[in-house]
Amino acid sequence: MTTLPTINMRFNLHTNWKRIMLSAFCALPLALWAQKDTSRKPSVDIISSYKPVLRNVAKINLSGSQLQADTSRQVRMYQVPSQNLIYAYSPVSLKPLALEQDTNLYLGNRNYVKAGFGSYSTPYLKAGLGFGDGKKMLVNLYGLYTSSKGSIKNQDYSELTVRGTGSYFLPSNEVYADVSMQQKTFHLFGYDHSLFDYKKSEVRQAFQELNLKVGFRNTKSLPMSFSYDPTIQFNVFNLRDKLTETSVMLSLPLQARINDQFSVRASFDGDFTNYSTSSLPANVKFSNNVLKLSPGIKYESPRLNIHAGLTPSWDNGVFNMLPNIYAEAQLQEKVFMLQAGWVGNIIRNTFRNMSAVNPYLAVIGGQRNTRELELYGGIKASVGKHFNMSAKASLLSYTNLPLFINDTSSLANNKQFLVSNESKINNFRIHADMSFISQDKFSITAGFNLNAFTNMVDNAKAWNTLPLELTGSFRWWAFKRMLLKSDLYLFGGGKYLDFGNLSRNFSGGTDLSIGAEYKVNQQFSAFLDVNNLFANKYQRWHNYEVYGLNLLGGIVVRF
Repeated sequence: MTTLPTINMRFNLHTNWKRIMLSAFCALPLALWAQKDTSRKPSVDIISSYKPVLRNVAKINLSGSQLQADTSRQVRMYQVPSQNLIYAYSPVSLKPLALEQDTNLYLGNRNYVKAGFGSYSTPYLKAGLGFGDGKKMLVNLYGLYTSSKGSIKNQDYSELTVRGTGSYFLPSNEVYADVSMQQKTFHLFGYDHSLFDYKKSEVRQAFQELNLKVGFRNTKSLPMSFSYDPTIQFNVFNLRDKLTETSVMLSLPLQARINDQFSVRASFDGDFTNYSTSSLPANVKFSNNVLKLSPGIKYESPRLNIHAGLTPSWDNGVFNMLPNIYAEAQLQEKVFMLQAGWVGNIIRNTFRNMSAVNPYLAVIGGQRNTRELELYGGIKASVGKHFNMSAKASLLSYTNLPLFINDTSSLANNKQFLVSNESKINNFRIHADMSFISQDKFSITAGFNLNAFTNMVDNAKAWNTLPLELTGSFRWWAFKRMLLKSDLYLFGGGKYLDFGNLSRNFSGGTDLSIGAEYKVNQQFSAFLDVNNLFANKYQRWHNYEVYGLNLLGGIVVRF
Protein backbone atom coordinates (compact mmCIF):
# COMPACT_ATOMS: atom_id res chain seq x y z
CA MET A 1 0.00 0.00 0.00
CA THR A 2 1.19 3.33 -0.88
CA THR A 3 0.01 5.20 2.24
CA LEU A 4 1.89 3.28 4.99
CA PRO A 5 5.39 4.43 4.22
CA THR A 6 4.24 8.00 4.27
CA ILE A 7 2.71 7.64 7.70
CA ASN A 8 5.77 5.91 9.12
CA MET A 9 8.02 8.61 7.71
CA ARG A 10 5.99 11.33 9.40
CA PHE A 11 6.00 9.46 12.70
CA ASN A 12 9.75 8.99 12.56
CA LEU A 13 10.30 12.67 11.81
CA HIS A 14 8.11 13.67 14.68
CA THR A 15 9.86 11.29 17.03
CA ASN A 16 13.30 12.44 15.97
CA TRP A 17 12.38 16.12 16.45
CA LYS A 18 11.36 15.46 20.05
CA ARG A 19 14.61 13.66 20.73
CA ILE A 20 16.63 16.52 19.30
CA MET A 21 14.79 19.11 21.44
CA LEU A 22 15.17 17.02 24.59
CA SER A 23 18.88 16.59 24.00
CA ALA A 24 19.36 20.34 23.47
CA PHE A 25 17.44 21.20 26.64
CA CYS A 26 19.54 18.81 28.67
CA ALA A 27 22.79 20.16 27.20
CA LEU A 28 21.95 23.83 28.00
CA PRO A 29 22.82 23.70 31.80
CA LEU A 30 26.11 22.05 30.92
CA ALA A 31 26.97 24.96 28.63
CA LEU A 32 26.00 27.51 31.23
CA TRP A 33 28.00 25.72 33.94
CA ALA A 34 31.01 25.71 31.67
CA GLN A 35 30.87 29.54 31.44
CA LYS A 36 30.56 30.10 35.26
CA ASP A 37 33.27 32.43 36.95
CA THR A 38 35.31 30.15 39.16
CA SER A 39 37.76 32.85 40.33
CA ARG A 40 35.64 33.65 43.37
CA LYS A 41 34.92 31.37 46.24
CA PRO A 42 31.39 30.16 46.51
CA SER A 43 29.24 32.09 48.91
CA VAL A 44 25.72 32.03 50.19
CA ASP A 45 23.69 35.28 50.30
CA ILE A 46 20.99 35.29 52.88
CA ILE A 47 18.31 37.93 52.47
CA SER A 48 16.15 38.62 55.51
CA SER A 49 13.91 41.49 56.80
CA TYR A 50 14.86 40.93 60.46
CA LYS A 51 16.66 43.91 62.17
CA PRO A 52 18.32 43.40 65.57
CA VAL A 53 17.58 46.18 68.14
CA LEU A 54 19.55 46.87 71.36
CA ARG A 55 17.68 47.09 74.60
CA ASN A 56 17.21 50.59 76.13
CA VAL A 57 19.66 51.31 78.96
CA ALA A 58 18.71 53.43 81.97
CA LYS A 59 20.48 56.94 82.07
CA ILE A 60 23.08 57.34 84.77
CA ASN A 61 23.00 60.77 86.53
CA LEU A 62 26.42 61.87 87.78
CA SER A 63 26.50 64.36 90.68
CA GLY A 64 29.63 65.77 92.29
CA SER A 65 30.16 67.67 95.53
CA GLN A 66 30.41 71.52 95.27
CA LEU A 67 33.95 72.87 95.03
CA GLN A 68 35.12 75.02 97.91
CA ALA A 69 35.49 78.70 96.95
CA ASP A 70 39.03 80.05 96.77
CA THR A 71 39.06 83.01 99.17
CA SER A 72 42.78 83.70 99.00
CA ARG A 73 43.59 87.24 97.82
CA GLN A 74 45.48 87.32 94.56
CA VAL A 75 48.24 89.91 94.62
CA ARG A 76 49.08 91.17 91.17
CA MET A 77 51.69 93.75 90.39
CA TYR A 78 50.76 96.32 87.80
CA GLN A 79 53.26 98.52 86.08
CA VAL A 80 51.81 101.72 84.68
CA PRO A 81 54.13 103.24 82.07
CA SER A 82 55.04 106.88 82.25
CA GLN A 83 52.54 109.03 80.40
CA ASN A 84 54.51 111.41 78.24
CA LEU A 85 52.02 113.93 77.05
CA ILE A 86 52.78 115.77 73.86
CA TYR A 87 50.73 118.79 74.94
CA ALA A 88 51.37 120.73 78.09
CA TYR A 89 48.37 122.63 79.39
CA SER A 90 48.83 125.61 81.67
CA PRO A 91 45.91 127.01 83.67
CA VAL A 92 44.88 130.63 83.22
CA SER A 93 43.94 132.46 86.40
CA LEU A 94 40.96 134.80 86.49
CA LYS A 95 41.89 138.48 86.72
CA PRO A 96 39.15 141.07 86.26
CA LEU A 97 41.33 143.57 84.40
CA ALA A 98 43.05 141.13 82.06
CA LEU A 99 41.43 139.72 78.96
CA GLU A 100 42.93 136.27 79.25
CA GLN A 101 40.12 134.13 77.89
CA ASP A 102 42.11 131.33 76.27
CA THR A 103 40.07 129.59 73.59
CA ASN A 104 42.89 127.74 71.87
CA LEU A 105 41.88 124.17 71.05
CA TYR A 106 44.55 121.49 71.10
CA LEU A 107 43.34 119.43 68.12
CA GLY A 108 46.42 117.33 67.64
CA ASN A 109 48.90 119.93 66.37
CA ARG A 110 51.75 120.97 68.62
CA ASN A 111 52.59 124.09 66.64
CA TYR A 112 50.08 126.90 66.52
CA VAL A 113 49.68 130.65 66.34
CA LYS A 114 46.61 132.36 67.75
CA ALA A 115 46.10 136.01 66.87
CA GLY A 116 43.23 138.39 67.41
CA PHE A 117 42.10 141.88 68.25
CA GLY A 118 39.34 143.19 70.46
CA SER A 119 37.69 146.16 72.06
CA TYR A 120 39.61 148.40 74.48
CA SER A 121 42.45 148.37 71.90
CA THR A 122 43.31 144.80 72.80
CA PRO A 123 45.82 142.91 70.65
CA TYR A 124 46.17 139.22 71.44
CA LEU A 125 48.97 136.95 70.27
CA LYS A 126 49.77 133.48 71.52
CA ALA A 127 52.03 130.84 69.98
CA GLY A 128 53.31 127.38 70.76
CA LEU A 129 56.04 125.20 69.28
CA GLY A 130 56.81 121.57 70.05
CA PHE A 131 59.91 119.50 69.40
CA GLY A 132 60.78 115.88 70.03
CA ASP A 133 58.92 112.60 69.74
CA GLY A 134 57.84 112.33 73.39
CA LYS A 135 59.86 109.13 73.82
CA LYS A 136 63.46 110.33 74.05
CA MET A 137 62.99 114.06 74.34
CA LEU A 138 60.21 116.61 74.48
CA VAL A 139 60.46 120.41 74.33
CA ASN A 140 57.56 122.88 74.25
CA LEU A 141 57.86 126.65 73.81
CA TYR A 142 55.07 129.13 74.51
CA GLY A 143 54.61 132.85 74.13
CA LEU A 144 51.79 135.24 75.01
CA TYR A 145 51.25 138.97 74.61
CA THR A 146 48.13 140.99 75.31
CA SER A 147 47.28 144.51 76.45
CA SER A 148 44.22 146.70 76.99
CA LYS A 149 43.42 150.38 77.47
CA GLY A 150 40.37 151.15 79.58
CA SER A 151 38.01 154.10 79.46
CA ILE A 152 39.40 155.47 82.76
CA LYS A 153 42.73 157.27 82.66
CA ASN A 154 45.61 154.89 83.43
CA GLN A 155 43.25 151.88 83.38
CA ASP A 156 45.80 150.02 81.28
CA TYR A 157 47.10 146.49 81.49
CA SER A 158 49.68 144.44 79.59
CA GLU A 159 51.22 141.00 79.85
CA LEU A 160 54.18 139.35 78.17
CA THR A 161 55.03 135.72 78.93
CA VAL A 162 57.66 133.41 77.44
CA ARG A 163 57.90 129.86 78.71
CA GLY A 164 59.72 126.66 77.84
CA THR A 165 59.25 123.16 79.22
CA GLY A 166 61.29 120.10 78.40
CA SER A 167 61.87 116.49 79.36
CA TYR A 168 64.67 114.06 78.63
CA PHE A 169 63.77 110.41 79.10
CA LEU A 170 66.31 107.92 80.41
CA PRO A 171 65.64 104.16 80.53
CA SER A 172 64.23 104.38 84.06
CA ASN A 173 64.03 108.09 84.83
CA GLU A 174 62.96 111.45 83.49
CA VAL A 175 64.83 114.72 83.78
CA TYR A 176 62.52 117.68 83.29
CA ALA A 177 62.82 121.46 83.43
CA ASP A 178 60.59 124.51 83.27
CA VAL A 179 61.87 128.03 82.61
CA SER A 180 59.71 131.12 82.23
CA MET A 181 59.96 134.89 82.03
CA GLN A 182 56.95 137.09 82.65
CA GLN A 183 56.15 140.77 82.83
CA LYS A 184 52.77 142.10 83.93
CA THR A 185 52.04 145.80 84.11
CA PHE A 186 49.15 147.28 86.08
CA HIS A 187 48.49 150.90 86.97
CA LEU A 188 47.26 152.37 90.25
CA PHE A 189 44.27 154.24 88.83
CA GLY A 190 42.09 153.95 91.96
CA TYR A 191 42.62 157.55 93.11
CA ASP A 192 40.05 160.35 92.87
CA HIS A 193 40.52 161.61 89.31
CA SER A 194 38.69 164.87 90.08
CA LEU A 195 41.33 165.80 92.65
CA PHE A 196 44.53 164.22 91.36
CA ASP A 197 46.21 163.79 88.01
CA TYR A 198 49.08 161.32 87.82
CA LYS A 199 51.32 160.50 84.92
CA LYS A 200 51.34 156.89 83.81
CA SER A 201 54.94 156.45 84.95
CA GLU A 202 53.98 157.60 88.47
CA VAL A 203 51.33 154.93 88.96
CA ARG A 204 52.94 152.09 87.02
CA GLN A 205 53.00 148.75 88.84
CA ALA A 206 55.34 146.57 86.74
CA PHE A 207 56.00 143.02 87.95
CA GLN A 208 58.88 141.05 86.47
CA GLU A 209 59.56 137.40 87.17
CA LEU A 210 62.16 134.82 86.18
CA ASN A 211 61.54 131.22 87.21
CA LEU A 212 63.58 128.05 86.74
CA LYS A 213 62.56 124.59 87.93
CA VAL A 214 64.48 121.31 87.50
CA GLY A 215 63.31 117.86 88.55
CA PHE A 216 64.27 114.20 88.39
CA ARG A 217 61.81 111.31 88.82
CA ASN A 218 61.60 107.60 88.19
CA THR A 219 59.40 106.33 85.39
CA LYS A 220 59.70 102.59 86.03
CA SER A 221 58.54 100.67 89.06
CA LEU A 222 61.19 99.90 91.66
CA PRO A 223 61.13 97.26 94.43
CA MET A 224 58.28 97.98 96.89
CA SER A 225 56.93 100.42 94.27
CA PHE A 226 59.41 102.99 95.52
CA SER A 227 59.10 106.37 93.81
CA TYR A 228 60.85 109.73 94.10
CA ASP A 229 60.53 113.16 92.50
CA PRO A 230 63.04 115.70 93.86
CA THR A 231 62.83 119.24 92.46
CA ILE A 232 64.68 122.51 92.93
CA GLN A 233 63.23 125.85 91.88
CA PHE A 234 64.79 129.32 91.61
CA ASN A 235 62.63 132.41 91.41
CA VAL A 236 63.52 136.09 91.04
CA PHE A 237 60.58 138.47 91.42
CA ASN A 238 60.68 142.24 91.47
CA LEU A 239 58.45 145.28 91.39
CA ARG A 240 60.37 147.56 89.10
CA ASP A 241 62.33 150.28 90.93
CA LYS A 242 60.73 149.31 94.24
CA LEU A 243 61.67 145.85 95.54
CA THR A 244 63.35 142.52 94.72
CA GLU A 245 62.52 139.09 96.09
CA THR A 246 64.56 135.93 95.43
CA SER A 247 63.49 132.44 96.45
CA VAL A 248 64.93 128.94 96.42
CA MET A 249 62.44 126.09 96.86
CA LEU A 250 63.41 122.46 97.47
CA SER A 251 61.08 119.47 97.45
CA LEU A 252 61.84 115.78 97.98
CA PRO A 253 58.77 113.51 98.02
CA LEU A 254 59.31 109.77 98.60
CA GLN A 255 56.87 106.88 98.59
CA ALA A 256 57.11 103.11 99.06
CA ARG A 257 54.52 100.34 99.29
CA ILE A 258 54.77 97.83 102.14
CA ASN A 259 52.10 95.48 100.82
CA ASP A 260 48.86 95.60 98.89
CA GLN A 261 47.17 97.74 101.56
CA PHE A 262 49.83 99.82 103.30
CA SER A 263 52.24 102.39 101.92
CA VAL A 264 54.53 104.92 103.55
CA ARG A 265 55.40 108.35 102.25
CA ALA A 266 57.48 111.29 103.32
CA SER A 267 58.23 114.71 101.93
CA PHE A 268 60.81 117.34 102.75
CA ASP A 269 60.08 120.90 101.63
CA GLY A 270 62.21 123.97 102.11
CA ASP A 271 61.44 127.55 101.01
CA PHE A 272 64.13 130.19 101.44
CA THR A 273 63.32 133.79 100.46
CA ASN A 274 65.30 137.03 100.62
CA TYR A 275 63.44 140.34 100.33
CA SER A 276 64.84 143.85 99.89
CA THR A 277 63.34 147.24 99.03
CA SER A 278 64.77 150.18 97.09
CA SER A 279 61.99 152.80 97.29
CA LEU A 280 61.35 153.33 101.01
CA PRO A 281 62.84 156.20 103.01
CA ALA A 282 64.43 153.52 105.17
CA ASN A 283 64.86 150.44 103.01
CA VAL A 284 64.47 147.04 104.61
CA LYS A 285 66.04 143.67 103.97
CA PHE A 286 65.05 140.38 105.57
CA SER A 287 64.65 136.66 104.94
CA ASN A 288 61.64 134.38 105.17
CA ASN A 289 62.44 130.68 105.59
CA VAL A 290 60.08 127.73 106.04
CA LEU A 291 61.01 124.05 106.52
CA LYS A 292 58.50 121.20 106.54
CA LEU A 293 58.82 117.44 107.00
CA SER A 294 55.73 115.36 106.24
CA PRO A 295 55.95 111.63 107.10
CA GLY A 296 52.82 109.51 106.89
CA ILE A 297 51.34 106.07 106.37
CA LYS A 298 48.39 105.24 104.15
CA TYR A 299 45.93 102.34 104.28
CA GLU A 300 44.02 101.49 101.11
CA SER A 301 41.18 99.03 100.60
CA PRO A 302 38.26 98.84 98.17
CA ARG A 303 35.98 100.63 100.64
CA LEU A 304 38.28 102.60 102.97
CA ASN A 305 41.32 104.86 102.56
CA ILE A 306 43.08 106.36 105.58
CA HIS A 307 46.13 108.60 105.69
CA ALA A 308 47.75 109.30 109.05
CA GLY A 309 50.69 111.63 109.41
CA LEU A 310 52.21 114.66 111.07
CA THR A 311 53.98 117.69 109.64
CA PRO A 312 56.66 119.16 111.87
CA SER A 313 57.48 122.61 110.49
CA TRP A 314 59.76 125.50 111.27
CA ASP A 315 58.45 128.96 110.36
CA ASN A 316 61.47 131.29 110.62
CA GLY A 317 62.72 129.19 113.51
CA VAL A 318 59.34 128.84 115.26
CA PHE A 319 58.35 125.18 115.58
CA ASN A 320 54.82 124.00 114.76
CA MET A 321 53.47 120.46 114.76
CA LEU A 322 50.71 120.25 112.17
CA PRO A 323 48.22 117.40 111.66
CA ASN A 324 47.92 115.56 108.38
CA ILE A 325 45.08 113.05 108.86
CA TYR A 326 42.29 112.34 106.40
CA ALA A 327 40.08 109.43 105.35
CA GLU A 328 37.55 108.39 102.72
CA ALA A 329 34.96 105.63 103.18
CA GLN A 330 32.77 104.27 100.40
CA LEU A 331 29.27 103.44 101.58
CA GLN A 332 28.35 102.25 98.11
CA GLU A 333 31.27 101.32 95.91
CA LYS A 334 32.03 103.94 93.27
CA VAL A 335 28.75 105.71 94.04
CA PHE A 336 28.73 107.38 97.48
CA MET A 337 31.67 108.25 99.72
CA LEU A 338 32.22 110.00 103.05
CA GLN A 339 35.32 112.14 103.60
CA ALA A 340 36.81 113.69 106.72
CA GLY A 341 40.12 115.14 107.76
CA TRP A 342 42.22 117.29 110.06
CA VAL A 343 45.08 118.95 108.21
CA GLY A 344 47.44 121.86 108.69
CA ASN A 345 49.68 123.99 106.51
CA ILE A 346 52.08 126.93 106.50
CA ILE A 347 51.16 129.49 103.80
CA ARG A 348 54.10 131.63 102.72
CA ASN A 349 53.09 135.29 102.48
CA THR A 350 55.81 136.44 100.13
CA PHE A 351 55.23 139.58 98.09
CA ARG A 352 55.03 137.43 94.96
CA ASN A 353 52.23 135.30 96.41
CA MET A 354 50.22 138.21 97.83
CA SER A 355 50.52 140.36 94.69
CA ALA A 356 49.10 137.46 92.69
CA VAL A 357 45.92 137.93 94.78
CA ASN A 358 45.95 141.74 94.84
CA PRO A 359 48.15 143.38 92.16
CA TYR A 360 47.59 146.87 93.64
CA LEU A 361 49.60 146.08 96.76
CA ALA A 362 52.01 148.65 98.19
CA VAL A 363 55.58 147.82 99.14
CA ILE A 364 55.60 145.92 102.44
CA GLY A 365 58.07 146.27 105.27
CA GLY A 366 57.80 142.74 106.68
CA GLN A 367 56.36 139.28 106.13
CA ARG A 368 54.46 136.91 108.40
CA ASN A 369 53.46 133.49 107.22
CA THR A 370 49.99 132.09 107.89
CA ARG A 371 49.40 128.91 109.86
CA GLU A 372 46.20 127.21 108.74
CA LEU A 373 44.35 124.39 110.53
CA GLU A 374 41.31 122.79 108.88
CA LEU A 375 38.84 120.27 110.30
CA TYR A 376 36.40 119.10 107.64
CA GLY A 377 33.81 116.51 106.71
CA GLY A 378 31.84 115.91 103.56
CA ILE A 379 30.60 113.61 100.85
CA LYS A 380 31.49 112.57 97.31
CA ALA A 381 29.10 110.97 94.87
CA SER A 382 29.03 109.62 91.32
CA VAL A 383 25.80 109.17 89.40
CA GLY A 384 26.14 107.13 86.25
CA LYS A 385 29.22 107.44 84.09
CA HIS A 386 29.24 111.19 83.62
CA PHE A 387 28.10 113.06 86.76
CA ASN A 388 30.30 113.67 89.82
CA MET A 389 29.83 115.94 92.81
CA SER A 390 31.36 116.66 96.20
CA ALA A 391 30.53 118.85 99.17
CA LYS A 392 32.25 119.54 102.45
CA ALA A 393 31.99 121.79 105.48
CA SER A 394 35.17 123.06 107.14
CA LEU A 395 36.16 124.80 110.33
CA LEU A 396 39.34 126.77 109.67
CA SER A 397 41.60 128.52 112.12
CA TYR A 398 44.19 131.04 110.89
CA THR A 399 47.16 132.54 112.65
CA ASN A 400 48.60 135.70 111.01
CA LEU A 401 46.20 136.01 108.10
CA PRO A 402 46.95 139.02 105.83
CA LEU A 403 43.96 141.28 105.10
CA PHE A 404 44.09 144.03 102.47
CA ILE A 405 42.92 147.55 103.29
CA ASN A 406 42.94 150.75 101.23
CA ASP A 407 45.79 153.12 102.00
CA THR A 408 43.89 156.33 102.82
CA SER A 409 46.97 158.36 103.69
CA SER A 410 47.58 161.65 101.91
CA LEU A 411 50.57 160.21 100.07
CA ALA A 412 48.74 157.19 98.66
CA ASN A 413 45.39 158.92 97.99
CA ASN A 414 43.51 155.64 98.32
CA LYS A 415 45.13 154.18 95.22
CA GLN A 416 46.94 151.19 96.75
CA PHE A 417 46.49 148.58 99.44
CA LEU A 418 48.29 147.84 102.67
CA VAL A 419 48.56 144.54 104.55
CA SER A 420 46.75 144.42 107.88
CA ASN A 421 47.80 141.34 109.82
CA GLU A 422 45.13 139.42 111.73
CA SER A 423 46.76 137.34 114.46
CA LYS A 424 43.72 135.08 115.08
CA ILE A 425 40.67 134.49 112.91
CA ASN A 426 38.24 131.62 112.28
CA ASN A 427 36.27 130.73 109.19
CA PHE A 428 33.35 128.40 108.60
CA ARG A 429 33.46 127.37 104.95
CA ILE A 430 31.08 125.35 102.80
CA HIS A 431 32.45 124.13 99.50
CA ALA A 432 30.68 122.23 96.73
CA ASP A 433 31.55 121.33 93.17
CA MET A 434 30.07 119.25 90.39
CA SER A 435 30.93 118.13 86.88
CA PHE A 436 29.12 116.49 84.01
CA ILE A 437 31.48 115.28 81.31
CA SER A 438 30.55 113.30 78.23
CA GLN A 439 33.79 112.32 76.53
CA ASP A 440 35.32 115.43 74.95
CA LYS A 441 32.10 116.66 73.36
CA PHE A 442 30.17 118.13 76.28
CA SER A 443 31.13 119.29 79.76
CA ILE A 444 29.67 121.40 82.55
CA THR A 445 31.56 122.24 85.75
CA ALA A 446 30.60 124.41 88.70
CA GLY A 447 32.08 125.39 92.06
CA PHE A 448 30.68 127.12 95.14
CA ASN A 449 32.34 128.64 98.23
CA LEU A 450 30.62 130.17 101.24
CA ASN A 451 32.80 131.85 103.91
CA ALA A 452 31.89 133.17 107.35
CA PHE A 453 34.83 134.84 109.15
CA THR A 454 34.50 135.28 112.91
CA ASN A 455 36.48 135.99 116.10
CA MET A 456 38.85 138.62 114.71
CA VAL A 457 41.30 140.06 117.23
CA ASP A 458 43.13 142.90 115.44
CA ASN A 459 40.59 143.98 112.80
CA ALA A 460 36.94 144.88 113.11
CA LYS A 461 36.05 143.05 109.88
CA ALA A 462 37.63 140.58 107.51
CA TRP A 463 38.46 143.36 105.06
CA ASN A 464 38.07 142.67 101.33
CA THR A 465 37.34 138.97 101.77
CA LEU A 466 34.54 137.35 99.78
CA PRO A 467 31.62 135.73 101.61
CA LEU A 468 30.40 134.01 98.44
CA GLU A 469 32.02 132.77 95.23
CA LEU A 470 30.48 130.85 92.35
CA THR A 471 32.28 129.66 89.24
CA GLY A 472 31.01 127.76 86.22
CA SER A 473 32.22 126.49 82.88
CA PHE A 474 30.44 125.09 79.81
CA ARG A 475 31.92 123.43 76.72
CA TRP A 476 29.90 121.85 73.90
CA TRP A 477 30.85 120.64 70.45
CA ALA A 478 27.48 121.52 68.95
CA PHE A 479 28.66 120.41 65.52
CA LYS A 480 31.70 118.58 64.27
CA ARG A 481 33.46 121.87 63.54
CA MET A 482 31.78 124.21 66.04
CA LEU A 483 32.67 124.63 69.71
CA LEU A 484 30.41 126.70 71.98
CA LYS A 485 31.58 127.73 75.43
CA SER A 486 30.72 129.90 78.40
CA ASP A 487 32.34 130.88 81.71
CA LEU A 488 30.77 132.42 84.79
CA TYR A 489 32.29 134.14 87.82
CA LEU A 490 30.04 135.52 90.54
CA PHE A 491 30.92 136.82 94.00
CA GLY A 492 29.11 138.42 96.90
CA GLY A 493 30.08 141.78 98.36
CA GLY A 494 32.10 142.24 101.54
CA LYS A 495 33.57 144.97 103.71
CA TYR A 496 36.27 147.54 103.00
CA LEU A 497 37.88 150.28 105.10
CA ASP A 498 37.24 153.84 103.90
CA PHE A 499 38.56 157.27 104.90
CA GLY A 500 38.26 157.90 108.62
CA ASN A 501 38.48 154.16 109.35
CA LEU A 502 34.84 153.71 108.40
CA SER A 503 33.51 150.29 107.45
CA ARG A 504 31.77 150.25 104.07
CA ASN A 505 30.13 147.57 101.95
CA PHE A 506 31.27 146.82 98.43
CA SER A 507 28.86 145.25 95.99
CA GLY A 508 29.19 141.86 94.44
CA GLY A 509 29.75 141.21 90.76
CA THR A 510 28.78 138.91 87.94
CA ASP A 511 31.02 138.24 84.97
CA LEU A 512 29.56 136.04 82.23
CA SER A 513 31.57 135.26 79.12
CA ILE A 514 30.51 133.37 76.02
CA GLY A 515 32.49 132.29 73.00
CA ALA A 516 32.64 130.12 69.93
CA GLU A 517 35.29 128.61 67.73
CA TYR A 518 34.74 127.28 64.23
CA LYS A 519 37.22 124.83 62.77
CA VAL A 520 37.51 125.64 59.06
CA ASN A 521 39.89 122.73 58.40
CA GLN A 522 42.79 120.98 60.10
CA GLN A 523 44.97 124.10 59.93
CA PHE A 524 42.64 127.07 60.39
CA SER A 525 40.05 128.06 62.99
CA ALA A 526 38.21 131.27 63.78
CA PHE A 527 37.18 132.31 67.30
CA LEU A 528 35.07 134.99 68.96
CA ASP A 529 34.86 135.77 72.69
CA VAL A 530 32.35 138.08 74.34
CA ASN A 531 33.52 138.94 77.85
CA ASN A 532 31.49 140.52 80.65
CA LEU A 533 28.29 139.98 78.68
CA PHE A 534 26.16 141.91 81.20
CA ALA A 535 28.56 144.91 81.11
CA ASN A 536 28.75 144.77 84.90
CA LYS A 537 31.56 147.16 85.91
CA TYR A 538 32.02 145.64 89.35
CA GLN A 539 34.90 146.35 91.73
CA ARG A 540 36.69 143.36 93.18
CA TRP A 541 39.04 145.79 94.92
CA HIS A 542 37.62 149.11 96.08
CA ASN A 543 38.11 151.91 93.50
CA TYR A 544 39.30 149.47 90.83
CA GLU A 545 36.59 149.03 88.25
CA VAL A 546 36.87 146.24 85.69
CA TYR A 547 36.36 146.60 81.96
CA GLY A 548 32.79 146.47 80.69
CA LEU A 549 31.47 144.51 77.73
CA ASN A 550 34.34 143.61 75.42
CA LEU A 551 34.85 141.45 72.36
CA LEU A 552 37.89 139.56 71.16
CA GLY A 553 38.07 137.75 67.82
CA GLY A 554 40.70 136.25 65.59
CA ILE A 555 42.11 133.14 63.97
CA VAL A 556 44.13 130.10 65.00
CA VAL A 557 46.67 128.56 62.62
CA ARG A 558 48.04 125.08 63.32
CA PHE A 559 50.98 123.57 61.51
